[in-house]
Amino acid sequence: MTPLSPRDQGIVAGLLLSQGSFGGDGKQPQITLRMHVRHEALFAWLMERFPRTKLYGPYHHGDRSYFQWMVRGQALVEDVLPVLEAVITPELDGPAHERLVEMRTNYAETISRAERRAALAAADD
Repeated sequence: MTPLSPRDQGIVAGLLLSQGSFGGDGKQPQITLRMHVRHEALFAWLMERFPRTKLYGPYHHGDRSYFQWMVRGQALVEDVLPVLEAVITPELDGPAHERLVEMRTNYAETISRAERRAALAAADD
């Protein structure tokens, strides 16, 4: 992954703190961003910067049409969490910070394993 500019980091953090969902499926943590299809260019921008993430859709349910961007696994731990944790503080946005801390707490072991894998891979390089 190409390092993000400060501008790109700010866009990602602002987008996810305001629109993202920090949680998981019970087994692994994930960040989800679901937005109307009119934001397709923004999703393409995200995929260019985070190629290890997944984009699903477009989905059409009734009168709603949207894309869903999912961040899991090493992409979450190595690519997206560092951006969010550098920017999202209790002072900036208390509720978003709480959601991020809750996800990290609920999936602490899974995240720790992924962080260890990343450290081992970096040491091998």
